[in-house]
Amino acid sequence: MDFQQTDTQLSIAEMIRDFANKHIRPKMMEWDEAQKFPVDLFHKMGELGLMGVLVPTEYGGAGLGYFEYVTVISEIAKVCGSIGLSVAAHNSLCTGHILYFGNDAQKRKYLPLLASGKWIGAWGLTEANTGSDAGNMSCTAVKDGDEWVINGTKNWITHGISGNVTVLIARTGEPRSKNNSTAFIVEQGTPGFSAGKKENKLGMRASETAELIFDNCRISDSQRMGNVGQGFEQAMKVLDGGRISIAALALGIAKGAYEASVKYSKERRQFDQPISNFQAIAFKIADMVTQIEASEALIYQACDMKNRGVKMTKQSAMAKYYASEASVRISTDAVQIFGGYGYTKDFPVEKFYRDSKLCTIGEGTSEIQKIVISRDILK
Repeated sequence: MDFQQTDTQLSIAEMIRDFANKHIRPKMMEWDEAQKFPVDLFHKMGELGLMGVLVPTEYGGAGLGYFEYVTVISEIAKVCGSIGLSVAAHNSLCTGHILYFGNDAQKRKYLPLLASGKWIGAWGLTEANTGSDAGNMSCTAVKDGDEWVINGTKNWITHGISGNVTVLIARTGEPRSKNNSTAFIVEQGTPGFSAGKKENKLGMRASETAELIFDNCRISDSQRMGNVGQGFEQAMKVLDGGRISIAALALGIAKGAYEASVKYSKERRQFDQPISNFQAIAFKIADMVTQIEASEALIYQACDMKNRGVKMTKQSAMAKYYASEASVRISTDAVQIFGGYGYTKDFPVEKFYRDSKLCTIGEGTSEIQKIVISRDILK
């Protein structure tokens, strides 16, 4: 496997650095403090092809592969994890679910709007009492003629308020029974569908997270994706790709914290010399870069398999598990290298530190990843 970055990846990285320095870096702390989701920014990114990276050109997307996608997410996250998270959720969850499991009419209607960034996508699986226990969800969809009646709530939904369209996985069978859920596409403004509480979060504060509420929400059967009962199976396949997204997000945060630490350690002087001269600091830097390169190797392995259409459930879980935990360790060490300054908002590492933790929780906790990995080995 050749993981050398291609000219396309290098061009994408350069383009994103320029865009981020102009449109993200100047306002990211303002957005973080205010917990503002900058919708206009995502429209701009759509014009650059960043909101439909994996979508084929026939549907208005960039038509790129997973190596390019990882470059997009990680380069954005090097500057702001919140923006990287929202780009990842939009691309791999909502857009990805429609791309992989929508029928031709659904793809032609929704993918061009999502890939262009004109519409923002949300994806609803998680509930308050069924985070990892998705087979026991309470949100239900009941068939009534040619319509489905949806009732219940979804929690921790990225773009729950601003999303123009949501892919919803609702229970259509008995709790814990096999094939008991189905996927639907629900547009913003549908009667009975509304946003609830917006979460007040530790990190990723500019990425909107909110509750979805369904109160006798009626949708046409034409909004169903795939067969009745296939929702959970579809969701798990979507999450295989989603784990690469979160791994790339964690990688970008880790790289941002690492690069800031290297720069600061060369500039900060104590005892008449740069602190990078001290072994305690130099060893932290060595640990950081080793973990970053190990994360990259796992991520690229999963990307290669995904691009080739090979089953990569274990590999994506390993990439997500390792990269997210490494990101937390690296950002923690970055704060330590900065010392007292690392604890203030005048320097970037405190934000990397806060943002990194989400990567060990979202789209399957580290514990769930270990279950996925061990089951694949021991089956």
